[in-house]
Amino acid sequence: MVKVITYGTFDLLHYGHIRLLQRAKALGDYLIVGVTSDAFDKARGKINVQQSLMERIDAVRATGLADQIVVEEYEGQKIDDIKRYGADIFTVGSDWKGHFDYLRQYCRVIYLDRTDGVSSSEIRSEQRLLRVGLVGDTSLAAKYARECQYVNGCQIEAICSGAIDRQPEELGRIPLITDDFDVVLNHVDALILASHPERHYTEIRKALSAGKHVLCESPVALRKDQCEELFELAEGQNLILFDSIKTAYTTAFERLLLLAGSGRIGQIASVNVTCTSLSESMLSKDRLYYQPTGSMQAWGPTSLLPVFQLLGTHYQSVHFASLFLEQSPGFDAFTQMSFVYPGAVANILIGKRIKAEGELIISGSEGYIYVPAPWWKTDYFEIRYENASNNRRYFYQLEGEGIRNEIASFVRSVNTHTYMGSIRKEISVCISDILEKHRAGENVTLLKRA
Repeated sequence: MVKVITYGTFDLLHYGHIRLLQRAKALGDYLIVGVTSDAFDKARGKINVQQSLMERIDAVRATGLADQIVVEEYEGQKIDDIKRYGADIFTVGSDWKGHFDYLRQYCRVIYLDRTDGVSSSEIRSEQRLLRVGLVGDTSLAAKYARECQYVNGCQIEAICSGAIDRQPEELGRIPLITDDFDVVLNHVDALILASHPERHYTEIRKALSAGKHVLCESPVALRKDQCEELFELAEGQNLILFDSIKTAYTTAFERLLLLAGSGRIGQIASVNVTCTSLSESMLSKDRLYYQPTGSMQAWGPTSLLPVFQLLGTHYQSVHFASLFLEQSPGFDAFTQMSFVYPGAVANILIGKRIKAEGELIISGSEGYIYVPAPWWKTDYFEIRYENASNNRRYFYQLEGEGIRNEIASFVRSVNTHTYMGSIRKEISVCISDILEKHRAGENVTLLKRA
């Protein structure tokens, strides 16, 4: 029996896919089809996939051409699979010609001519174009504009910023650049907000009321009731409201959560998070949007993300210790947060006027996960055990600091009218609640310099 093996994403399965599978099947007696996992697709920069892994597997299975379906999850798996399943022939489309010649030492390699005029990328690009407006800080807007170029179905139409006289060249040719928020609303389908947190509630409410989808740099609001109100308004208007913490969309962080949740380090006992910077503000000093942001507003949402995603939002108690600057009322130079959960604790150190190692450590009953600084931009982490020979290291490609994957998820959510983000509503609400508690001085110990 001649075994044939082929691989693909098989997103939005079309005639070209089916034709390739038919020709692959004709090469032998038994066809093995490898469908790439979501994580592996992201790791190799393929972020515009519209369907989930299970949907793509079901579509391949429905063709009746695959005798066996496997999931491709890591670089080098093709060699392992060829050996594991005893494949005699490896085949893919001719657009990969020469790329897999290294497999010839394990089996025959055959490149099949692809069906002209049909591709998943073309199908995706033909979907409704989402016209997007960027609001706020120009340096962050430049990052979003750059990453939008890699996402099908997304086009930057307008920028609303107070620094319109010094737009970075990398923003390219934007049709509309203004400092008038209302003008931008009239030219777009969706907004990406990178403005000061104090403005989020007002701007999001105005955008949703105008029928626009919103992706907002976290926090969504500085009060719990306002955050809940905005999500209710979005749901009532059948609009997408996306809480933006780019770390949640990095492949390494997603994989870390999966491994920690699967019991790889046993029962989680503590989560220790550090996020610090010495800059006065995470926003640039543009004329319209500049206000100094303290530690809680600047680093609070990012630092709370792993705690709430790993331990949940139902903590028993939280306590803050903060040093506020006398010359800047409301500006916390640094803050420590301590959470108590049933059977676990979490400790967070964030700062705008101190510097510490920005690492993440998740401790468990059988081992711990170590993420080096800066953990919020990680492409690497380790799982460590008492017996060091069992330690494991994980590397994942980091593209666009997670922003690219985040925009792709936002566009998919808008196109499908279904929220497909990585941050649950209850986490967004709990982040706003924590910021409100701190701002109100609830369980806050005020520190003073000696």
